[in-house]
Amino acid sequence: MQKILVALTLLVPLSTGAFAQQQQQRSGTPEEQAACSRDVSRHCRALMDQGDFAILACLKENRPKISRACNQVLVNHGQ
Repeated sequence: MQKILVALTLLVPLSTGAFAQQQQQRSGTPEEQAACSRDVSRHCRALMDQGDFAILACLKENRPKISRACNQVLVNHGQ
């Protein structure tokens, strides 16, 4: 579960200012976590030990299959 939460940290673009904010907001909001945790578990389970970028890429690759709520989280963060 912790890796799922960490995966959501990549939903904020990595600009210098956003990166500083991201360090304080490592796991996304509870709503964002809830929106994507099932999709990560379902579609990206095999990649969970490969890091956040792999999970984000997996969610994007599986975009047609992920829930509307998780897709909206990605869209809201420019992904």
